[in-house]
Amino acid sequence: MTRALVPNGIELEYDTFGSPADPTLLLVMGLGAQLIVWDDRFCQRLADAGRYVVRYDNRDIGLSTKFDGQHVDVMMLVAAMFARAPMPPVPYLLTDMAADAIGLLDHLGVDRAHVVGVSMGGMIVQTMAIEHADRLLSATSIMSTVGDVAYGTPSPEALAVLLTPSPTSRQQAIEQAASYAVTCSKRYFDLDWAQQLAAASYDRSCYPEGVMRHVAAICASGDRSAALRQVNVPMLVIHGLDDTLINPSGGRRTAELVPGARLVEVPDMGHDMPEPLWPMLVSAIVAHSDVGVAS
Repeated sequence: MTRALVPNGIELEYDTFGSPADPTLLLVMGLGAQLIVWDDRFCQRLADAGRYVVRYDNRDIGLSTKFDGQHVDVMMLVAAMFARAPMPPVPYLLTDMAADAIGLLDHLGVDRAHVVGVSMGGMIVQTMAIEHADRLLSATSIMSTVGDVAYGTPSPEALAVLLTPSPTSRQQAIEQAASYAVTCSKRYFDLDWAQQLAAASYDRSCYPEGVMRHVAAICASGDRSAALRQVNVPMLVIHGLDDTLINPSGGRRTAELVPGARLVEVPDMGHDMPEPLWPMLVSAIVAHSDVGVAS
């Protein structure tokens, strides 16, 4: 792994799979999740299909730049979002995180890339398509939504899991992994895998502050609906029908708004990408990213 210095003094930790001679596929992870949540084997499948795969830690998480000590009142922000009320200032927005991703492409010398984001990463990818369309060959938004609170609403149980305080010890992180079952694919949930990922994430970087600021960025960034109607980047939207954290209306609304977007709804898929679904997901991502490959 290595680090890239992007605008505003942000350093992003990233790594790559495959050949730089192939079309670049930038993977953007979700809320509070480190780049290792993009499983090595999943990334290698994409590389084997002829893509130069780049995954990275978003700002404020993993091994990328942290915004230590910048406090946010998450409950106030969530309440303001659902009330459609004015937002208090926050350290950064999704637009800043989208600019980070573009800065990483600059660092890599990549003029245009295919971008794939999950959950908050999908929101960042949507923002890239709105604000940096000239740098994108295609966009894929997975298990995400548009910033309008009328769509993609979590179930009460899933919201409770999202707002559960972060673990303060490695053992607690492993024990909390069982709660992922509420949001993950019910048919495919693997507790052993979830516990291994929780332990690896804790060992690599346990940073609860960053998770809260990610939530703040989502809340304060507002509704992208009007801007998404103007997007001209080829858009694939993938959403699991078993998703309780961002319910399927979030994906449907995304596809409805973006001109020409293609929607793939996946039975038995929750707010995760379990290994049994990798062949389908890789196939869909690669097929979509064939657009612009020859250009």
